[in-house]
Amino acid sequence: MSVGQSHREPEEDDTGATGTEDDRGLISRLNEGNVIELLEQTEITGRKFSIGSQTDDVKSSFANKTFKQIGQELEPSSCGLGYTCRKGLKPDSPNQDSWSILNVSGDLSIYGVYDGHGQRGHDISDFVKENLPKLLIRDPRFKTENMQPMCVDNFKKMQSLIQTMDAQHKLQAQMSGTTATIVIQDHAQHKITMSHVADSTAVLGSYEDSSKKVLKATTLTRDHKPNIKGERARIEKAGGRVVFDGYANHRVYAKNGRYPGLNMSRCLGDLVGHSDAGCSCEPDVSERKLTPLDHVLLLCSDGVWEFITAQEAVDLVNQFDSSRAMVAAERLAKWAWDRWIQEEGGAVVDDITVVLVYLQSAQGVNSNNGGEVAPS
Repeated sequence: MSVGQSHREPEEDDTGATGTEDDRGLISRLNEGNVIELLEQTEITGRKFSIGSQTDDVKSSFANKTFKQIGQELEPSSCGLGYTCRKGLKPDSPNQDSWSILNVSGDLSIYGVYDGHGQRGHDISDFVKENLPKLLIRDPRFKTENMQPMCVDNFKKMQSLIQTMDAQHKLQAQMSGTTATIVIQDHAQHKITMSHVADSTAVLGSYEDSSKKVLKATTLTRDHKPNIKGERARIEKAGGRVVFDGYANHRVYAKNGRYPGLNMSRCLGDLVGHSDAGCSCEPDVSERKLTPLDHVLLLCSDGVWEFITAQEAVDLVNQFDSSRAMVAAERLAKWAWDRWIQEEGGAVVDDITVVLVYLQSAQGVNSNNGGEVAPS
């Protein structure tokens, strides 16, 4: 849904990528173990588990992407977690979304959603899903007062690793890339740190007051679109162009070419877009203190947000208590699917990913007591 038709065949080394020794060594170290094994080498203690999508070749519409859980065996809903990753109506492509959840009981959680695009976007999103949380955890600034610059640096390092993998012909990232939205929850400090590029939006649902009768949605991330004033200025300064596609999106093009056609101004991968059209891998990073009124956190690919508002989404998941987080996530995905069918006449549906967190799951259930009122 994000890349226009390319009219350029990039040369093998046209981004200048050479695959530095440092990056090759880092990639090798990251591949030595999974994220749980990496955590065991740190001072972070507690019950640990990780769940994440796995790349598959399933082509069936609305099929749930396969996933793998490692570490402590438990039912995610017991922690107030729900997730689903549904393939859209793209018969020639696998599901290009990826997602990840890492939890260390009483200490921290990391939630991530990654929406791939381009011919090999699923490989890029999977590579970022697998390695960006590892980069964050192994950084000495993790869980310090320097979280924000740490996140910026590691997004940039992730882009460098993708460039190295492309130079080694282990990824095809010239015209393929991914969004990335990561939320780090510090359970002890009651704080979340959010980092993102592109348009996999994070939304917080909070009660207006202690009566907990009215839930209000707050969008935590801004979509990086080329027509935004600051984004357009950076692209044009770098020699790129922003052009309306005549349908729904402004797209990024090189100065003298009809490529790459991205409908986002920041992303990971998309090496040609970065070198020729002014795209950026630098994330927006922000922090937010959590309160007992903060109820649900949603990280979703744009397959959810295309036709559903943030308020509609939090109202829907609020119809379920935290023990039914998986049901709530599935209902939101199905509602998004139905909206696509309704609005697009069944011609197109994007991949749909929902990661849902009930932030106060240890404090009980919501007032609806798990009801299943269907959205209108």
